Parts: sequence; structure tokens; C-alpha cells
Amino acid sequence: MSHKKKILLVDDSQTVLLMHQLLLADRGYELLTARDGEDAVETALAEHPDIIFMDVLMPHVDGFTACQTLRAHERTRDIPIIMVTTRGEPQNVQRGFASGCSDYITKPFNVNELLDKLERYLGE
Repeated sequence: MSHKKKILLVDDSQTVLLMHQLLLADRGYELLTARDGEDAVETALAEHPDIIFMDVLMPHVDGFTACQTLRAHERTRDIPIIMVTTRGEPQNVQRGFASGCSDYITKPFNVNELLDKLERYLGE
């Protein structure tokens, strides 16, 4: 029996988390959520998700900082991290990749784009 792939959804907006959950619920993934970057790092270290979708603008610790922290840990270094954010300006995209994200999607995101990236990174 193959284990369910774990997806960590990180966003300070309950609405966005619910949208992600509704979108992914019937696809057989185990969904984890975190409300800020600090929570995301703790959850990722404890649960070791297969992929992380991370917002940039969050209280306490932002997505860029959380991404750098995850890349610095042996346990989470190789987990694909996809930034999902309203901040689509080139300097933010650049900063996202500089902080170690694997990919970048701007909100409001296209559902197919999100699912394509999910399949690409999970190798399905």
C-alpha cells in the first residue's frame, strides 16, 4: 500500500486554506495546514510533507524567511516549496527563488496550473 502524499498548505487566510482543501480533498492527499511561516517550519519538520504550498505575506514569519529556514534543515531541504502569493512583481518572484522556492504561482491562481505543478513535483 502506498502512503498518501502529504501536502502542507501555508496561508494566514482561512479562506485560501479552505479553497486549497476543497480543491485537493477528493484527490487522495493528506492535507496539513499552517497559518504562518513559523508554524509551517514546525509542521514541516514534524510531518515531513511531500510538497509545500506557501503564501508570502503572513504574520510573524513570512514565506521567504520560512522557505530559507526549511532549506537550511537537513530534513526539509529537498521538499518542493511552491510560493502561492498575490505578490507577482518580478522582484518578489526573484526573492522567492533566492529564498529557495521551487516554483511560484500568483493569486488568484489558475486551478489547472496548481494541479499541474502538484503532479510535476510529486512525479505522478
